[in-house]
Amino acid sequence: MLKKLMNKINSKHITQEIENNKPQTFKEAISCKVSLDWINAMKTEMNSLLKNQTWTLVKKPEKQKIVECKWIYKIKKGTTADEKKRYKARLVAKGFTQRKGIDYIEVFSPVVKY
Repeated sequence: MLKKLMNKINSKHITQEIENNKPQTFKEAISCKVSLDWINAMKTEMNSLLKNQTWTLVKKPEKQKIVECKWIYKIKKGTTADEKKRYKARLVAKGFTQRKGIDYIEVFSPVVKY
C-alpha cells in the first residue's frame, strides 16, 4: 500500500515537474537543454500542416492586418514507466486579435461529424 502511494506521489511530482519545464516562447524552446526535441516537434507540426494543406502562402494584401501565430508546447508522458516522454508543439493562430466587421466579415468554422 505504501509503495502504491509513493508511486502515485512520485508520478504526480514528475508530472508537475514536466509541466513546469515546458517553454513558454519559441526563444525558450530553441535555447533550452532539450532544444533538439522541441525543434523536432516543431518540424513534425510544420510537416503535418503542409501535408494537410492547412494553408497557402500568399502575399500580404495592402492595408490588411496579419493574424499572428504562436507555438504551444506540451510534454506528454508515456503511459507506461518505460515509455519515453514525447515533446509536442502546436502552431496556433492568435485569432483573438481580430475584430468582427473590421478585420473580417464572415465566420467559417469547419465541423467534422462521424
